[in-house]
Amino acid sequence: MATNDSNRVGLVISTTESIRVFLSGASQDPNLSHHLRHTSADLLSQSELSYEHLRSVWMASDPSIRPELTQLFSGTRFVFSSPKPRQKSEELKSRLKKLQDLAERKAYQELVKDIAPKKEVEEPFSSYKDQLGFGLHVVVTMFTGYLVGYAAFRALFNHSPAMNAAGGILGLVVAMLVETFLFIIRSSNLDASKTRSSQTPKSAFSASSLKKNQ
Repeated sequence: MATNDSNRVGLVISTTESIRVFLSGASQDPNLSHHLRHTSADLLSQSELSYEHLRSVWMASDPSIRPELTQLFSGTRFVFSSPKPRQKSEELKSRLKKLQDLAERKAYQELVKDIAPKKEVEEPFSSYKDQLGFGLHVVVTMFTGYLVGYAAFRALFNHSPAMNAAGGILGLVVAMLVETFLFIIRSSNLDASKTRSSQTPKSAFSASSLKKNQ
């Protein structure tokens, strides 16, 4: 029978035959108080008991009939309680679940990488066709800007050749600035996509390391 938690105070030892014999006699000893006789009867039914309670019964017993301590505790062993398992917080459980999902997704991608097509991030001007297309696009944009500026200044300044040329040059410069601004935006978007893709393996590695440390 398991030991009662209320009796397991301090050091706990296992019950032996000599202890059972002593407690059996103590539970019927009229010289002991009612409380000690009740304690003796309670300890008698347990396989593990408190050393302090047993010692209190032994100290109150008649020295002429009680056994020696060395004889009483012969063959006993100490009983140690296992600590309660550490409880994980809900926040930690949620984070571990997310990291585990990332690790499983990464492992799945490794399994199907030879079957599923790879999602590659396109590099700007990675081919001759892209370079040629971008060059033609810039030339057309600059020419269009020149024509728009030339026509606008021609209408404003009464067909002055110098002002018409200045307007064309101004339109060309504006077109170049607009094209440069659009190129910077496209490059920034591609860099952001590459950064997000490179962070996924690191997250999966962190999840595996964290699980190993638990």
